[in-house]
Amino acid sequence: MKKFIRIISYIREYKAYMAWYSLFITLSIVFGLFSLGMLMPFMDLIFGSSELTGVVKTATAASGSANIKEIIYGFLQNSIARHGKVTALGWICLAIVITIFLKNLFLYLSYYFLAPIRNGVTRKYSRLLYEKILQLPIGYFTEQRKGDILSRSSNDITELENSVIGALEGLIKEPLNIIGILIFLFIISAKLTLFVFILLPLAGLIVGRIGRSLKKHTNKAQVKWGEILSQMEETLTGLRIIKAFNAEGRVKKQFFGMVDEIFHIKNKILNRRDLASPISETLGVIILCGVLWFGGQLVLSGEILNGGSFIAYVALFSQIINPSKALSQAAYNVTRGNATLDRLNEILEAPLTVEEPTSPIQITEFKQSIQFENVQFLYQDASILKNINLTIEKGKSVALVGSSGAGKSTLADLIPRFHDVSAGNLYIDGKNIKDYSLHSLRSLISIVTQEPILFNDTIAANIALGKPDATEAEIMEAAKIANAYDFIIKKEGGFQSMIGDRGSKLSGGERQRLTIARAVLKNPPILILDEATSALDTESEKLVQEAINNMMQNRTSIVIAHRLSTIRHADEIIVLQKGDIVERGNHDALIAQNGYYRKLIEMQEVK
Repeated sequence: MKKFIRIISYIREYKAYMAWYSLFITLSIVFGLFSLGMLMPFMDLIFGSSELTGVVKTATAASGSANIKEIIYGFLQNSIARHGKVTALGWICLAIVITIFLKNLFLYLSYYFLAPIRNGVTRKYSRLLYEKILQLPIGYFTEQRKGDILSRSSNDITELENSVIGALEGLIKEPLNIIGILIFLFIISAKLTLFVFILLPLAGLIVGRIGRSLKKHTNKAQVKWGEILSQMEETLTGLRIIKAFNAEGRVKKQFFGMVDEIFHIKNKILNRRDLASPISETLGVIILCGVLWFGGQLVLSGEILNGGSFIAYVALFSQIINPSKALSQAAYNVTRGNATLDRLNEILEAPLTVEEPTSPIQITEFKQSIQFENVQFLYQDASILKNINLTIEKGKSVALVGSSGAGKSTLADLIPRFHDVSAGNLYIDGKNIKDYSLHSLRSLISIVTQEPILFNDTIAANIALGKPDATEAEIMEAAKIANAYDFIIKKEGGFQSMIGDRGSKLSGGERQRLTIARAVLKNPPILILDEATSALDTESEKLVQEAINNMMQNRTSIVIAHRLSTIRHADEIIVLQKGDIVERGNHDALIAQNGYYRKLIEMQEVK
């Protein structure tokens, strides 16, 4: 229930809508009950009750002693006396039509004001979730399946609307409906209504025991949906490999197994959910029969009730069944929605290991150096970097080399604070980078990765990602520096050409040159090049390497290199092995040392 209360707090900005909703739903209930209450004079008129056709009543609202029933009956008695029973019957039917019209008018208005609340809460959760995903450190997503996160961002949000927000409507509307009906029932017969109060709690206890396992099964279903989305995403990404290795049968069997499992889980959920309605209706009919039995005795004995009032009582009481069913369904929805909220809150409450400082310093330019001082980095208790001491002077080019898993990319990722150091300190211009605002720190840095990361947008939009206000001339100049201008202008749409999902309409070399143009346009003082040419063919590598050389001029560069021939002219080469710096120096000095770097060179030359 605490989670549900948290959702309620999100609708504070819609409190005016909630007030209008409450008003209109109350009016809808009142007019709905009034239309049913008109059955009393209708039945009394049809069966010739003396209460309606006897002595004309003169009580009025102004007298202070008349209730609504006396006013209505007085009006009808006068109508019968002057115009006959048929005219009175017409007035009753007209009153029913008007009250039903008003009931449905106010019902529509209540839904009109509920819609922004319903959609507003799901919008709130979508925004919170996306914002948190952007805030979470890179390391968080190495432990999560992409499909599961997509499932939480789509299916779970939809489930939240269908369950918890739907329950919110039921928990407001149905209690008001039930209370209104009970008030009318008390007015007609307090004795009979007290008898009903004995039966209703017993029914509530029975219905309340049905859905205790609903949350567990719902959580399983949501987890399984995440696995299915992950499988689908991996299939679309790796379809070429699946076909090349004739693995269609294996992945199909795996996918079908997941679908079958969620089929059985959802059957269990629906079976438990759907059990609420028939049980509620059966119990309602049992209670109704009890009312018929007890109320019939009161009518037959001539106590309290006449026939018309009793029929109106039964008609009103029958209206409790549907609100009771809806209320029990709302309770189940809250239980089901709690599982969804648990999954959403796992992301929303995930700790931010890379946090904005309390009083951030804004850094606008890079003046001196980047300094690693006894830096260590641990990942799940595994030591990735050990006692790194390194100074990168402004304007210098530093290359990081070593075998896979040596810690090259991790070391570079510490500079833009994709991760934070586990021990030691990392300084830029003499100040700890944890003291700088994340936005201003990252504005000094551009990154070109081994796998080009592009978005399904135009070429111009991808180049201008880091500088959305860039002019057309600036975008073109960046493309020229990146050796991308020539192939861009040959496209039918030029710079406005759509490049497809992840740049699928471009070759590998073209994609990489766009990422370089994007880095150039940002015009940062610090560049991080993470094996930017290792996945390219010789011709593309030549064009990309030329573009990189153009971009590196007058900038501080950290180059992670797989092809060592590309970093021969680096000012300093750092050789990493198992998280330690084992050698350092320029190319000639390291060759002369005849150590690990020379072995790497010789292995590549042999290839």
